[in-house]
Formats: sequence, structure tokens, C-alpha cells
Amino acid sequence: MNPNIPRTDRKRVVIVGAGFGGLRLARKLSSRKEFQVVLINKNNFHEFQPLYYQVATSGLEASSILFPLRAVFQDCKNVHIRVTTVTMVHPDTKTIDTDLGPIEYDYLVVGIGADTNFFGQKNIIERALPMKSVSEAITLRNRMLQSFEDALSVDNLDEKEGFLNVVVVGGGPTGVELCGTFAEMRKTVLPSDYPELDFRMMKIYLIESGAELLGPMSQESQVKSLKYLEKLGVIVRLKTRVQDFDGRYVYMNDGTTIRTNNLVWAAGVRANALNGLPAEALGRGGRLMVNRFSQVQGFTDIFAIGDIALMTEEKYPDGHPQIAQPAIQQGKHLAENLIRTVKGEPMKEFRYKDLGTMATIGRGKAVVDLPFWSFQGVFAWMVWLFVHLMAIVGVKNRLLILINWGWNYLSDDQSLRLIIKPKLPKGNMEAIRQKVEDQLVTK
Repeated sequence: MNPNIPRTDRKRVVIVGAGFGGLRLARKLSSRKEFQVVLINKNNFHEFQPLYYQVATSGLEASSILFPLRAVFQDCKNVHIRVTTVTMVHPDTKTIDTDLGPIEYDYLVVGIGADTNFFGQKNIIERALPMKSVSEAITLRNRMLQSFEDALSVDNLDEKEGFLNVVVVGGGPTGVELCGTFAEMRKTVLPSDYPELDFRMMKIYLIESGAELLGPMSQESQVKSLKYLEKLGVIVRLKTRVQDFDGRYVYMNDGTTIRTNNLVWAAGVRANALNGLPAEALGRGGRLMVNRFSQVQGFTDIFAIGDIALMTEEKYPDGHPQIAQPAIQQGKHLAENLIRTVKGEPMKEFRYKDLGTMATIGRGKAVVDLPFWSFQGVFAWMVWLFVHLMAIVGVKNRLLILINWGWNYLSDDQSLRLIIKPKLPKGNMEAIRQKVEDQLVTK
């Protein structure tokens, strides 16, 4: 196969990853005649990560938070999109290897983000449910809905408890938002969907190793979020670590256990790896160490932005938070610096502008920290809705989400509680069956 990208006299900027940073950079350069932009992504769409939890809890359809990349750049003839995976970087020849073949670059920008960090716990890697992609969010939705279906068919209280209970690990925004939504579903829609089940049996646990929820936020927001969750009936356990999970029991560091078949892991992230870059360029959490121009340590033509980039400032000695805003701002800033470079002008240093942090804890409950003001409650929830709605790519997506949110608010009922599983071709099923039989014979 061949990437089939025409060579021109323009400077070629190869962007690996179409997350918040990569997409913003590509859009800023798409109209510039000085550049040829090659955008590489493993999927043909951009994902709006802050709303994964709403897909996982049946609040939104997956298509509402996805946007096709080709629709963004329909009229941009200098942008070439390739759906593939990068396997190696060769800085000496200024090329990258992909599943489609090699691609040359003048400037390489790495924006491949981060994935779930299981901290090397083998059983948890194999059995827990992460949520760092839309496919994982759909898998979580399927698992929870199937668990409710399975709970109908067991008489044993222990088995029923295992299907109904859910443990969420990680007290950041994802964990808090998931637990709040699960708690509201337990109170409203689930008893209507499953009148044969007693949802007073269903326990929702939030496990956090730190002393508070929403660590980076203000103390006022931390206290309020805990109060909101406890009012919804979520069992919050602070200063507690999960040590193991065997598929039936979650084991804590204090010796206690929780009966559940459903462990959701939202406890940390680790930067995705890209082969070919020197180990000396890697910092804490596998992130690529960059200077204030986003240049990877040791290079002038390789850049990193977003979650994978470890850039320090006076206020952020351990790097910027791995959220959307730093990625968006770095993408915009790098575009401006690349334009300065081709004009022969010096680049300017990046400075992160903190626009605030927010999290929602169910309908009508949210916490918002702005640089100049912290507030909670219904108004904070409305601000959360507005900010996330306006950040979505595509007018159609915004309209669909607005309709969904309006309907859910008025009716107390999401209409997307569907168990959708992939169906493999018969040939694949036969191969799986044969593999299982071979393993049994070997044993």
C-alpha cells in the first residue's frame, strides 16, 4: 500500500492524532498556502472526550460526540487525511512508518494523547472497564445494561448483588460524573425499565486514593461534589486504594472487599507511546518532554502537544493538566509559531491560560471553578451545559445534543438504553471456535 500523498514545494506538516490539539492545529494551518498538512488518525473521526460518560450511561448516542474529519476539511485542498497507525519515527531521515507505508515530513507534530493507566495491575487490566474511547464507553453501556438483564434471571441474592453493584475507581471528573449519572438512573429510569428488580439493592461505590474528590479543583467544589454524591446515595470511600479484582470481588488496601461484577477504572492516564523517539525525551507518565515552543527535547522539527506533551511553566512545574484546554491552546499556538518560522520570524513561548475547571454531578448539580470565581448548583450546571455544547464540533451535533438534553431534562427518561454488540462474520466465528477447540485439546 502507498500513502499516495503528492509532494509539493510547500512545507509538509505531519500531524499524528486528531484530538483537541491536533485538530485545532490542522484547522489553523488548513488555509495557509505555505503548508501541506497531512493529518493521520487511527479513526476517520474526532471524538469529544468530555462526554464519553454520557454515552456510557445512555444519555447520548455515540454519533452525537463524533465528527468525521473529512467533513471538517472538505474545501481544504492542502489537507490530506490518512486513516492509519504510525508504527515508527525516523528522525534521521525525517520519515514515519505507517500501516500504509512511509511518509516524509518537514515538521512532525505528535498529538496521540493518553490512555488508561492501570498501574501494572494484571487482573484489573483484564477485567476492569476503562473509558478512554467511544468504543469503551459503548462497551461500558452494554455491560451495565446486560448486567441488569442478567440480574432478572438469578434467584441467588449474592449473584444478583454482583450484577447490580458498580464500583468506579477514580475521583476525578469522569468518576464523579459517572457515579452521579448512575445514581440518578437508579432512582428514575431503571425501576421503570426493570419493575421486577429492587434497585434499593443496587450500590454505587466511588473509590478515591486521595483525601478529596476532584483534586485540582477548589476546596469548596471538592466538598460540594462529595455532598451532592452522598445525597444521591453514592458510597464514597476516600484514602482507599483498589489492590485487585477477580471479576466477582474488588479487594481494597484496608482488607475490605466489595461484591460486584462491574469495576469501572477511571483512576489515571498514561501517555501513548510512539516508537523511534529517544528514551531521554520521555518524562513522567510517559509524556514527551517539550520546551515552551512545544519542541520535543533534542529536536527542532518534532513537536508534541496535548496530553502527550510535558511542558513546564512556573505555575505548572509538573506539566499542564491533561485536559482539553491545554491541548487546544497548544495547537493554536504551535500553528502561529510555524507560520512565524516560515516567515523567518522568531517563535514565541507558550503560556497556558487557565479558563477554569468544571464537573457535573447529575441533573441540576455541577461545580465550576473559574480563575476569578467558584460556584456550584443549578447555575453551574447550566454553565457546564453551555460550555460543552459550544465546544462540540459541528452544528448538527450541537442540535442533536441539545434535543437529547432537553428531552432528558423534561422527561426523566433517556431513550438510548440499547445493548448493541458487534456481529462477527461466520468465518471469524469459525476461527474463534477452532482456536478454543485447539486450546482444549492442548490442555
